[in-house]
Amino acid sequence: MIKSKSPIFLLFIVSSALALCLWTQNIFAETVSGHVIVIDGDTLEVHGQRIRLHGIDAPESGQQCKDVNGRMYRCGQMAAKQMFGYVSGQTVNCEILNKDRYGRFIARCLVNGTDVNELIVKDGWALAYRQYSKDYSSAEGQAKRDNLGLWQGVFVEPWDWRRGKRLPDATITKPKDCIIKGNISSRGKIYHTPSSPWYERTKINTTKGERWFCTVEEAEAAGWRPAK
Repeated sequence: MIKSKSPIFLLFIVSSALALCLWTQNIFAETVSGHVIVIDGDTLEVHGQRIRLHGIDAPESGQQCKDVNGRMYRCGQMAAKQMFGYVSGQTVNCEILNKDRYGRFIARCLVNGTDVNELIVKDGWALAYRQYSKDYSSAEGQAKRDNLGLWQGVFVEPWDWRRGKRLPDATITKPKDCIIKGNISSRGKIYHTPSSPWYERTKINTTKGERWFCTVEEAEAAGWRPAK
């Protein structure tokens, strides 16, 4: 015969469960304060604890976007730089709201009463993460209307970038009818016409300052020399 649990034992189980529930609620109601380290545009570190900013998603550290002129730039680094400008040297107060599957706290963080989650979205360097919250949809709409930050050019949403989606490679774009390749190497600035033996093997990367020219005269005027 299986003996029933004693009232004292059952009371202990109930009390323990209640204590655990209250402890968990207290964690998520906690405010962590101090100077922070910027990991990227939507992740901070306070007292050794990683904090993911609630309701927003910024470009990843290695992500590239295109500016208003179609040039590739490191938008992930720009987002981190923007966040650094908000929090550098400041006491940041982060209200813990939840915890994600990676063990990071999810928080809304303020500097001098200003919500930096909202601020970086409003300045155009992060998006409202509507999959989890619509708190910053209005701020995103304002940045989009004003063509601020990412919205000045073309970009892949961070959640799609993490799945492998990319913008067209900057190395394969060229102005219409401009077929001379302005390459930069250890030997300097060299241009290749279609008759050059190295023409097909030369790739142009505009992020390095390389470019396309429409005429030989244009290339030489800009300081490029012909390939030997």
